[in-house]
Amino acid sequence: MPGDGLTITGGTVLAPARSVAADVVIAGDRVVSVAGAPLPGLGATLDAAGLVVAPGLIDLQCNGAGGIDLATEPERLWEIAVLLPRWGVTAWLPTIVSGPAEVRRRALGALRAGPPDGVAPGRYAVPLGLHLEGPFLAPSHRGAHRREHLADPDPAVVAGEDWSAAAGVALVTLAPELPGAVDVVRDLVERGVVVSAGHSGATAGEATAAADAGVTYVTHLFDAMRPWHHREPGLAGVALTDPRLTVGVIADGVHLHPTTVAVAAAALGSRLSLVTDAVAALGTAVDPGDAAGFRLDDGTLAGSTLPLDRAVRNVVAWAGVPVASAVAAATATPAGLLGLADRGTIMPGAVGDLVLIDRAGEVVATVIGGRVAFDRRGMLPHPRYR
Repeated sequence: MPGDGLTITGGTVLAPARSVAADVVIAGDRVVSVAGAPLPGLGATLDAAGLVVAPGLIDLQCNGAGGIDLATEPERLWEIAVLLPRWGVTAWLPTIVSGPAEVRRRALGALRAGPPDGVAPGRYAVPLGLHLEGPFLAPSHRGAHRREHLADPDPAVVAGEDWSAAAGVALVTLAPELPGAVDVVRDLVERGVVVSAGHSGATAGEATAAADAGVTYVTHLFDAMRPWHHREPGLAGVALTDPRLTVGVIADGVHLHPTTVAVAAAALGSRLSLVTDAVAALGTAVDPGDAAGFRLDDGTLAGSTLPLDRAVRNVVAWAGVPVASAVAAATATPAGLLGLADRGTIMPGAVGDLVLIDRAGEVVATVIGGRVAFDRRGMLPHPRYR
């Protein structure tokens, strides 16, 4: 059930048009007012004096956290969901990398089953559907994906496993140059799935053809794709220039150099989508605490330990963009990609998902569906994840 009511008082609100000093009033799980005095009788208040009140962050690519790897334990996605609010994340796409079909089925089953007993509403980042990153990826650009799990795009897999928005699949990453990929793109779009190009050796022509077929996203720009060349810009070049494409960026300073992040931010503008590509090490004792890339024994990058709030701070620092623009890259932009007009914004009718951040960009409190999920001023982290 949603909260009875919550008023966030005294903060500076990142509203759609401009930042305003205002109280945000939430009734149930929806924002009802961004204005003056709180409405009477609406329950608790949350002090935001001296803080920025932003929409809750949305992560489109998260493979794990807290020692949990969704590639092997997809049923534990709800445990990860409980951890994510400490980094300002209020909604996310649990990401399943290339693997056996059984893992995808288990992940969908866990998603449909909902949170286990004892996990209260408003205490976890809401899974908006799965992101299936593979198995339709190019072997030449597979990155950390295991070769034996890769396959050419197959409509029978899409139909047989019911890759559809109705079944819980929100986003699929594939290599658009593979045989049959364009037909699968069209099929997925008809099923309500957002399709992304990634782990790809596509030429610029092949990338443009994919966008013509319905691809609207690009997975982790520059990583696991054909390198940019001045005579053949490939998928990266199309991603930077095609206005139809929203583009994911891992702003950790490892997957992309800070200067590359700045170039991408300048080229993409409102099409920039910040993601973490986080793995199980995020939030654990083996997390280096410096948002580093996570590597396999052979040195291959295999995700990151980047919290999404730090990605926002990094873009502000490295690209010189306003805080509001950096926040939008982790809120309004991913929400828009998924077609969710009531998320990623603070306005009457929007879902009551908010994050309070201090002047350094650090998360102070996170509100999900009108309930306080995290407040560092009065809460200790879970003992497993201190």
